[in-house]
Amino acid sequence: MGVASWNKRHRLLVAWTLRSGVVLVAVVVVSIATLGDKEEAVLPGAEVDGLTSMLTRKAGTDDSTIRFEDRSTESGITFRHFPAQRSSLLPEDMGSGVACGDYDGDGLTDVFLVNFAGPITEPLPGAEKGFTAQQPEHTAQHMAQGGGNIASCRLYRNVGDFRFEDVTESSGLGLIAFAMGAAWGDYDNDGDLDLYVTAYGNNALFANDGHGRFVDVTAETGTQDDRFSTGCSWSDYDRDGDVDLYVSNYVAFEFREADRDVTTRQYGSEQPYTLNPSAYAPQPNSLFRNDGDGRFTNVADTAGVANPTGRSLAISWADLSNDGLPDLYIANDVSNNGVYRNRGDGTFEDVGPASLAGDYRGAMGLAVDDFDGDQDLDLLVTHWIAQENALFRNMLIDPLFDAQAATRLWFLDSADELGLGQQSLDTVGWATGFVDFDNDGKRDLWVVNGSTFATLEDRRVLIPQRSLIFRNRGRTGYIEVGATTCKRLSEPMVGRGGAMADFDRDGRVDLIIQQHGGAPVVLRNTSDSGGHWLAVRLRQNKHNRFALGARVYVVSQHGTQMVEIGASPSYLSQDDVTGHFGLGPDPSIEAIRIVWPDGSEERHDHPKLDQTITYQHDPKYPV
Repeated sequence: MGVASWNKRHRLLVAWTLRSGVVLVAVVVVSIATLGDKEEAVLPGAEVDGLTSMLTRKAGTDDSTIRFEDRSTESGITFRHFPAQRSSLLPEDMGSGVACGDYDGDGLTDVFLVNFAGPITEPLPGAEKGFTAQQPEHTAQHMAQGGGNIASCRLYRNVGDFRFEDVTESSGLGLIAFAMGAAWGDYDNDGDLDLYVTAYGNNALFANDGHGRFVDVTAETGTQDDRFSTGCSWSDYDRDGDVDLYVSNYVAFEFREADRDVTTRQYGSEQPYTLNPSAYAPQPNSLFRNDGDGRFTNVADTAGVANPTGRSLAISWADLSNDGLPDLYIANDVSNNGVYRNRGDGTFEDVGPASLAGDYRGAMGLAVDDFDGDQDLDLLVTHWIAQENALFRNMLIDPLFDAQAATRLWFLDSADELGLGQQSLDTVGWATGFVDFDNDGKRDLWVVNGSTFATLEDRRVLIPQRSLIFRNRGRTGYIEVGATTCKRLSEPMVGRGGAMADFDRDGRVDLIIQQHGGAPVVLRNTSDSGGHWLAVRLRQNKHNRFALGARVYVVSQHGTQMVEIGASPSYLSQDDVTGHFGLGPDPSIEAIRIVWPDGSEERHDHPKLDQTITYQHDPKYPV
């Protein structure tokens, strides 16, 4: 993080501290009042004279056509996250996510909702008898014997017409665990999606048998991890045709009843020990290299990507350096973010400090996309309250620099410049993503928010915050339009995970948001800008079947758009891996150019618009 950027945030935090003794209601006051358990609260939305007015910019008027329809009830998704009383313990407050993918291969995107089963102070059902957390049949028995409220993860099959069917029991994915995140990936190259689930406790890998049933293969594949795992992501980082798995771990949390009465400080404000990530040591991450025989080997240390000092939450495999190799970006909480450049020999170079994107803030969510259309991938990182979300613009390709400068991977935080900084000061940001909601040819942005502070009235209830939709206005930056897009987005929620997919295949990308302690919010995109669109689905034979890491370029008279398949991770969540392109009023495009993971390229001239196109490739390995 640049010194000037740090100084601005530092001055702002000092300003809040000076005002906190006089003003108790502020737009972002980190210390307002102390509850009985010494947990502090934040009341967003009110004004403090001189605090944020100096950062506010006039957005002007906007004629946004972005619209959503709340289909949470009509969708058939009946789910509640964490059916228990909150007790100010860190693992209970952090999750959970949602993973979108077409597990049954019918062309419709399905939804896996991750659940945190219940209080961590109570054993999971069956644990006392040696059962694993992956056995939902013990839930009823546990409840009948006086156990607490226990909830499982759920799988919902997309049956069309924006409706979903709960197939959890028949699928075998009723995982009962303190689960955090999930990601679909075809680890055995049999053409269907398998699923990895992270947890505070035992992670799990489920193999898809191709007939709608999943089998726990964690032990036999060597993908066990019983630490406090959070994000996970698949990629063929070594380009051998088998997808590998990176798992981020957070902190070495250990509950002790006596710690409830201990107070620590986080960014200058009081926090209960049991809620402060700085109170616990960071955990190293895992890189499970796919050995190609159904087994994985953890090579994080030898590859140089264990990131042992990072409290890791979100991760992305993305070719940040444009050399055809997946690099690794890690969003870390209260620790420096990780930026690792792939050397191409199975190891990585730590370029965090030099890249200027390895700064120290409370990072949670992560979006990766070429939002500015200059053919390199940029990063949006969501942060804790009072820290501003960061928009790290990739400077690898820039007209201000010559060819020699392009050999250095570095980023410039342009959040304030483009209207994304000050807007996020009084929120805690989580899931996020870039997508063209209104198909006007410019990438919009969504950010899920939800506080980590409890209300003043009831410490068991977290403060809800409004999630944000930013419309991309091109040269003039972004403007926040969420409250006008639909009534549900004008209302605050305790958001955490979230993902995007075109669930009804109408060319408009929809959203699903995971609420902590509540039901998911399912939003159907009803925007009507008159813009054209293209969706591109890639498949490969035998190797890396879903073409993770491939790049799709759509060339039109107004420029070139680029999407890297599988690069965007959100927070504890996974977007559908179909590439979506809004084209605006263009009646036609010149070409689609595809760079496959093995480096081969192909071009398709003048495709028809307003359709989903699937391209198949026979890759050549070794690369």
